Amino acid sequence: MASFSNVQECEAYERAVIVAGLPVDLFSDQQLAMLVKSYFQDVKTEAGEVEGVIYPTRTKGVAYVIFKEKKVAKDVARQKKYHLAKTAGYAELTVSYFSEKVFNSVKATLDLSVFRSRIVLESLIMDLKKKIPNLSFSPLEPNGTVTVKGSFLATKRLSESLLSKASSLFEKNKHFISEAREWSRQSSQRSLQRSDNLMQTPRTSVPETSKRGEVLVLDTDVFLYLKHKYGVYETTLNQYHILSRERVDGEVTTICLNAPVGFQPSNVQHVRELIEQWSQALSFELRKESFIFGEKKNSTKRNIEWACDQLRTRYSKVLINYYRTHVDIIGSSSDTYHFKNEVMKLVGRKVS
Repeated sequence: MASFSNVQECEAYERAVIVAGLPVDLFSDQQLAMLVKSYFQDVKTEAGEVEGVIYPTRTKGVAYVIFKEKKVAKDVARQKKYHLAKTAGYAELTVSYFSEKVFNSVKATLDLSVFRSRIVLESLIMDLKKKIPNLSFSPLEPNGTVTVKGSFLATKRLSESLLSKASSLFEKNKHFISEAREWSRQSSQRSLQRSDNLMQTPRTSVPETSKRGEVLVLDTDVFLYLKHKYGVYETTLNQYHILSRERVDGEVTTICLNAPVGFQPSNVQHVRELIEQWSQALSFELRKESFIFGEKKNSTKRNIEWACDQLRTRYSKVLINYYRTHVDIIGSSSDTYHFKNEVMKLVGRKVS
């Protein structure tokens, strides 16, 4: 699968554009690559010769088109919107110039308070600055939050570093595993008190859990999407008779997996590996957009929530999380882009 770094490494990014909105449901990956190449070589687009098309990529429906000349790439990106023919469902393509500058405005606010009881936050930030010098950090707030700004790739390395640090710290702390075993034991006792029938769902009524447990740490957004949009998550837990205890701490979610006595302990490790594979794949694919309410009137908040509800069925692959201060939408780059635009149109505002 191609990625952002593949284009950079081929030393052609100055002659490349990013094309989003491909009609993935109508054509195979190979057909889409041929369609894109043919379209952007068409004289009607006034484009120059296409050197190559990279598709599929890690983001479904998004391709990289590399032209022979840098000027052509800039001219194509300047128009921004293109429409395919009837045979391609009149799909609207969104084109942007491929440049590192496109990703230099990524800004995120991190809640590091989850690490406070295990590490000095100032030391953690110093280590992150050394590892990722391309990121700029705001002063640490008293509540443990810090704002970071940098390129997409730099923020991705930051996310990976924090998850690695969280995983390491939680592995050293066995309290959570013991807590999960106690939870499983109490859950079993309550289930047994309600019924003498032992032929119940293993995840809710097991007599005792095995001593060996597995703990993994995921990005919260990835976990929520995995749990609520990937039916395979719950199905797999049931299939392998695995008990799960999930704890969300801001941007980090910890999952403790355990198997009932009498079931294969190796199932726990196997399920952990599956979840890690799914979360890694999603981390490359997902993008999050947010509607921040701030000081906005309650009517604006209601309008945004109403608009999200109106679009929910049309964007079944987009996860919508409602909070008191904001709404998060999580999905592929193409889906979140179009979803946000349509929400802004529904509430009668111009897209920024």
